[in-house]
Amino acid sequence: MASGFFITFEGGEGAGKSTQIERLARRMRAKKYEVLVSREPGGSPGAEAVRHVLLSGAAEPFGPKMEAILFAAARSDHVEQVIRPAVERGSIVLCDRFIDSSRVYQGVTGGLDADFMKALEAVAINGMMPDMTLIFDIDPVEGLKRATARRGAGDAADRFEKETLAIHRRRREAFLAIAEAEPERCIVIDASADPDTVENVVTAAVFTALEERMPAQRIETAPA
Repeated sequence: MASGFFITFEGGEGAGKSTQIERLARRMRAKKYEVLVSREPGGSPGAEAVRHVLLSGAAEPFGPKMEAILFAAARSDHVEQVIRPAVERGSIVLCDRFIDSSRVYQGVTGGLDADFMKALEAVAINGMMPDMTLIFDIDPVEGLKRATARRGAGDAADRFEKETLAIHRRRREAFLAIAEAEPERCIVIDASADPDTVENVVTAAVFTALEERMPAQRIETAPA
């Protein structure tokens, strides 16, 4: 493979991205694609060091601009240390959250200037745009119920889950606006359906795109 494929999974809290990314990875490996699964914030040693600071809320008192800069620093390390090398060696990279989460969480609901966000994004990704983005859409009321059930008793909501329902609704609208503005990259997935149904929709969309992009570029064995 001369070049791989970079797919990002986006959406609000409790939309099922983590579940679906693992299901898709299993299906792809069964078909002998080389797959790397990653996440943000995190995904590389440097970025994982920043993850706790962001999700714990430790950076929240310093405002959304500080958070955006920390996300960008983590993303830059993730891109250069993990994503770009994997794509260049021909892997398919599946990433749980990427630039669209920053556009929505820090840009739209964080109230940061659009030009500032564009400049920060450009530096952080250095041309590493996703080939495909799946936006998992769900009513925030249902999504937050799922997120609460996933945490289990006694576990606190993270920095972003704990915000008001109105903010979560604005985020949903912002993700859908991105999908409408960039239909060549983004596909909206109805995440309210049962996991098996969602998996089938995701698999069909991704394998169609892969066959169009790289029909003869499979490897003989899945990675360890």
